[in-house]
Amino acid sequence: MGSEGNSDEMIFKGIAASPGVAHGPAFVLFQKELEIPSFQLGAEAISEEIARFERALLQTRQEISGIREAIAEKLSEEEAQIFDAHQLVLEDKALIDEVIHEVEETSFNIEHCFHEISNRYIDAFANIGDPYIKERATDIRDVSRRVLQNLLGQSDYNVGHLTEEKIIVTEDLSPSSAALLEPGKVMGLVMDAGSRTSHAVIMARSIEIPAVAGLHNITQYIHSDDDILVDGHDGIVIINPSEQSLFRYGRIQINRRNLQEIFRSEAGLPADTVDGEHLILMSNIEGFEEIGNLQRCGCEGVGLYRTEGLFMKGPAFPDEEEQFTAYSRIVSGLAPNPVTIRTLDLGGDKNPHSSLYNVREENPFMGFRAIRFSLENTEVFLTQLRAILRASCHGNVRIMYPMISGLGELVEANGLLEQAKRDLQERGQEFDENIAIGSMIEVPSAATIADLLTQHCDFFSIGTNDLIQYLLAVDRVNDRIAHLYEPSHPAVVRVLKHIVSCARKANIPVSVCGEMAGDPVYAALLFGLGVDELSMIPSDVPEVKYLVRKMRMADTRKMAENILRQHDPDAIFDLVNQYYEETVGKQLRSGAEVD
Repeated sequence: MGSEGNSDEMIFKGIAASPGVAHGPAFVLFQKELEIPSFQLGAEAISEEIARFERALLQTRQEISGIREAIAEKLSEEEAQIFDAHQLVLEDKALIDEVIHEVEETSFNIEHCFHEISNRYIDAFANIGDPYIKERATDIRDVSRRVLQNLLGQSDYNVGHLTEEKIIVTEDLSPSSAALLEPGKVMGLVMDAGSRTSHAVIMARSIEIPAVAGLHNITQYIHSDDDILVDGHDGIVIINPSEQSLFRYGRIQINRRNLQEIFRSEAGLPADTVDGEHLILMSNIEGFEEIGNLQRCGCEGVGLYRTEGLFMKGPAFPDEEEQFTAYSRIVSGLAPNPVTIRTLDLGGDKNPHSSLYNVREENPFMGFRAIRFSLENTEVFLTQLRAILRASCHGNVRIMYPMISGLGELVEANGLLEQAKRDLQERGQEFDENIAIGSMIEVPSAATIADLLTQHCDFFSIGTNDLIQYLLAVDRVNDRIAHLYEPSHPAVVRVLKHIVSCARKANIPVSVCGEMAGDPVYAALLFGLGVDELSMIPSDVPEVKYLVRKMRMADTRKMAENILRQHDPDAIFDLVNQYYEETVGKQLRSGAEVD
């Protein structure tokens, strides 16, 4: 399919990775497997082999530094930081010493030894269940290939060699190759592998190139120069699009641009409903660089600041001063709006101080992670808590614990917070004595005992991504059962209502920070169930705000009451979708459609 002489339209569905629509010729990029020589050396040649290895490492460092500088200049420092992780791989003493030891012990050539050792590291990362950490295997694979090419005196043909606009089609795209993506040369990106967190996708979003990932085997059907259409909004790729498809997508693209203009036109206005209730829309962020996006999208603060990025940058965890600097920049930059800082959501499988590359868990999603890791590594936890407390002097800070599954964990975490406060008092350092404490509700056991948890925290934040996954026993990153991941499942709606009811009785607010919060079809239901705040990626805020400004809270409460009586997920979805359509859907279509 997609080959010369076959003009049948073929449609493939993948992961909507970077929004936009692109139409043009394909450029199929395959990275051929390197042929690694394997032979034994004489004893006199081993020292020269090690010297060759050190020269290749130096050459690779210089190449990556050049790429980093180019990306920082072309895009931003944030995107360039991807390559800091690559440099850290090249400076990993354990990896380098292991390779040298392998050469000295086996007398095999350096290419063979480096290939064997680096593959062990890659496999260890790839077997970790967390999707974000799995992506780090790509870093090691990319750096390893570059080192091997330098040892072998070879180079790759990559996207930097393009002379005309093409849509890149590839099994996967290494970070080094992704750094060469440029508007004007690359119209779109299509990948068998990858996810929304892969470096190639992050780069595509940064330069606004439409991308679809996770297509599994599309490279088997597309040949270079085949005519393809990429829909990064819905994760659709069409090979040999028909005239009808091209016409339809031409109109869709214009309509979507018009919709974005409509949403942006009201982004700066308050999130007030027609019947006069003010609702709070917040954003999820990962770093200071996103503050500009928050100010443009019209949110009222940060409902979820993920701190994991700070802990994954280097070979050691950041100290208190480094964390304090990072937190206080964001807090002061957004003051007086609140910033909800989630404590470390890592697990033993992501701890660079432990046997990172060898730790394996049968089920890491339910393993040694999040608050469980923090309560066992109390010095790491106390360091972070002190840094957050110190930052609270610079603005409005809230602390939130991830993956609380029982009352004991919440009480123990609060006990350590009190210890952190005493540490600062002994130093004479100021902090907000009344800082708000929140518990994430993302485990069914926490939802069940929400009434008990309210006695030990000041707010709830519902992480719907994990809560739905655990509640329905559905791995949300498993393609084969993804259709069972249903936010409209009656069990999900009833559990959400139970959490809100417990919070209401205790007079504490409830936020939702999962993907469900940023979906305008479900936003009205969440507010109707009694949720106080929604937190989402910044780009979702304008559309949800537009909905809020057109809806009546009285209507959302009636809809929620009706939905709580339903037994069928499809019936529930039909009701929330019908409400969206009647409130803004029809109006938006008429305002955005071209004649």
